[in-house]
Amino acid sequence: MLVEFSVRNYRSFKERVTLSMEAADIASQPAALDAHNVFAANDELRLLTSAAIYGANASGKSNLIRALALMRTFILTSSRETQVGEPIFVEPYQLSTVTVEQPSTYELVFLLDGAQYRYGFETTAERVVAEWLYKLGSTRETTLFLRDTQGIKVSARAFREGRGLPERTRPNALFLSVAAQFNGEIASHILRWLQNLTITSGIAQEHEFALSVKLNRDTPYRAAIEHLVQRLDVGIEAVAFESQPLALADSMPTGLKQGLQSLFDELSKLEGPLEMISVQTQHQRYDASGAPAGQVAFDLAQHESAGTQRLFSLAGPLLRVLDEGGVLVIDELDSRLHPNLVIELIRLFHSPVTNAKHAQLIFTTHNTNLLSAKLFRRDQVWFIEKSRQGASDLYSLVEYRQEDGKMVRNNASFEKDYIAGRYGAVPFIGDLGALQGAAHGSY
Repeated sequence: MLVEFSVRNYRSFKERVTLSMEAADIASQPAALDAHNVFAANDELRLLTSAAIYGANASGKSNLIRALALMRTFILTSSRETQVGEPIFVEPYQLSTVTVEQPSTYELVFLLDGAQYRYGFETTAERVVAEWLYKLGSTRETTLFLRDTQGIKVSARAFREGRGLPERTRPNALFLSVAAQFNGEIASHILRWLQNLTITSGIAQEHEFALSVKLNRDTPYRAAIEHLVQRLDVGIEAVAFESQPLALADSMPTGLKQGLQSLFDELSKLEGPLEMISVQTQHQRYDASGAPAGQVAFDLAQHESAGTQRLFSLAGPLLRVLDEGGVLVIDELDSRLHPNLVIELIRLFHSPVTNAKHAQLIFTTHNTNLLSAKLFRRDQVWFIEKSRQGASDLYSLVEYRQEDGKMVRNNASFEKDYIAGRYGAVPFIGDLGALQGAAHGSY
């Protein structure tokens, strides 16, 4: 379960910003939101089941998702895939002469088997400058390890698995990743949690499509995905698959063909036979009188709409996280989907029946139809706004203070007020009529 994510000096984020999934001490109207959209993680902590992030184009919404994805990838791969002296991928805030030389900072707070951890690191392109892991005890945090420019200090009692590993850790690798590579119990468990943190985009969906295909061919997800697609009324009765062995074209140059075939053979030893899989959607066919007359198969990639393809791609990750518990992060959730479908997908996370494992959904969107006090609590709605210097700021609706200094009311019209610019995070649009004059050479 995610408690919060923070980032500083990454792309458009100059100062530290924090996305928190901790529920604020507020009461909502209707009161059902407080029962369905919040769950007790333990006796002390209440977490949100979802968070919606709004902002103008180029405000930094996707940058926040990218920062989380970059942190996840670096943790999972730094000990295995980076070599000595290889640069670390960083993108510091470029619009300040100060920040371009400073490290970027990432930090996660999360729950794992009932325990709360805080892990983060600071990095430049050359090295990991700082790294830390803390575990929250009954009254205070316990330091598991702490890394700075002087070295790595490991708690002999709280993080025994880290003993003897500081000298095995390269400057461009994370100590947590190294500890997991040597089968450290806590480190390995944290990396497994990160592997189950699913991050997807509303535009590039190849990975999600492949995952949905895999899950759709395996029980118990196949029935669940079919049920979801049928329930959302896109006209699909069932989903089927056609597969054939992956073969190389005869017209391919001999040397290239031999090299690829050798690669395919090696992959087949690890993954099994390589196949080309097409997804077939079954639709009801009708006779002249309108009576059912069997079914017809459509190729998903060739004949179905972009929205239906998007829905299928989301179905696998979405249903898996609901079934297993975890965190699903989606950039542009509303991309290619009707607003009513998006609302139904969100409600899956707000329902204690469909979300018994307390999965969490975090997404960016431009869809103001979702901005409703009947769907979200104020602490579930977040805004990203850029300053005149191009730096992104992140704040929630529950933090926002109106001109009179008061909080936003429970029964406020979130959508109307947002469009009117009362919460900020909307685009400033100049005089587009001037474009006509510019096109004719006059200004």
